[in-house]
Amino acid sequence: MSDLRDEAYTPDITDSEVVYHGAVWNIRRETFDLPEATGLVRDMMSHTGAVAIACVDEQERILLIQQYRHPVRARLWEVPAGLLDVPDEEPFAAAQRELAEEADLRAARWEVLTDSCLTPGGSSETIRLYLARDFELIADEDRHERSEEEAGFKFRWASLDEALDAVSAGEITNAIAQLAILQVARILRAEAAGEPTRTRSVDAPRRLIDGRPQA
Repeated sequence: MSDLRDEAYTPDITDSEVVYHGAVWNIRRETFDLPEATGLVRDMMSHTGAVAIACVDEQERILLIQQYRHPVRARLWEVPAGLLDVPDEEPFAAAQRELAEEADLRAARWEVLTDSCLTPGGSSETIRLYLARDFELIADEDRHERSEEEAGFKFRWASLDEALDAVSAGEITNAIAQLAILQVARILRAEAAGEPTRTRSVDAPRRLIDGRPQA
């Protein structure tokens, strides 16, 4: 087995304080020492962590959702996703909840694709990406009422070729959507060739820290 893997490491943290309390996230300032350098000071977003879902239907299409994102002033094509902001909620339960709330779907088959750090230079955010298949549409009377930016959702089941072309052309810029599309393409190629898909079970341990104890 390859030893090419990220290494968890906790330095000697000499000071840690919240310097800004935000509406969703806080900014924490920490001073810490490494063997190679001491007295380092870094500001970082204390993020709750998140989950995302790559939904693939029986026609091997991936579900994309268009949502307005104010920091980049754009309506981005994304995959269903959400924060780990419910106390004590496990990531898999959060993924099931987000799929129901954002896409009105339940899935019978789930696997883990990746655990990722999105902006590790400035945020503690990690995100677990799931693969979901075999869907059931939630009845109208049981659906979540979407509000704020989510009220403007647009949905599209895109073929993998169309989605891959959009990524390559720079037309889909959301990093998790890009990762989901590339990972789904890898999985479907492996399945078509009868090769191992190298997914993980939904109870596979996360190898990354998401910052929730300090949020």
